[in-house]
Amino acid sequence: MGKDKKTPEQRKYEQLEKEYETKRPLVKNVLKAFFVGGTFCLIGQAISYMYIYFFHFTEQTAGNPTVATMVFISMLLTGFGVYDHIGQFAGAGSAVPVTGFGNSVIAAAIEHKTEGYVLGVGGNIFKLAGSVIVFGVFSAFIVALIKTILIQLGVI
Repeated sequence: MGKDKKTPEQRKYEQLEKEYETKRPLVKNVLKAFFVGGTFCLIGQAISYMYIYFFHFTEQTAGNPTVATMVFISMLLTGFGVYDHIGQFAGAGSAVPVTGFGNSVIAAAIEHKTEGYVLGVGGNIFKLAGSVIVFGVFSAFIVALIKTILIQLGVI
């Protein structure tokens, strides 16, 4: 509906809505998300260097175990109830990194634990993360297909 076609009741309701709308501290929220997400990345980089230094991985091969370790840590923190507090504080800063994936998987499993291990946990563990997995696999397929075509054409 355009602005000109609003009834007086609709305009009154919009004015009332603006009065009671919660003002969000946008800059503060963005800074918290940035620094918490950056801290997660810093921890991930430290874990990556640990794999390189202690286990003699290369920079290219250290990525997979680093991601697995970060997901495992976030799953532990979710299980102990710590990640929820981090998420409340940081918002997207805790949801966007790969640790948010681990949190979503375990949170769904914990939520449905009372329904049993097979139907509850097994049936719902990927409820939230399933779309992320499907999108990730599909995106990887498309990128690999494009790369293969470019290699065949001699562009790369």
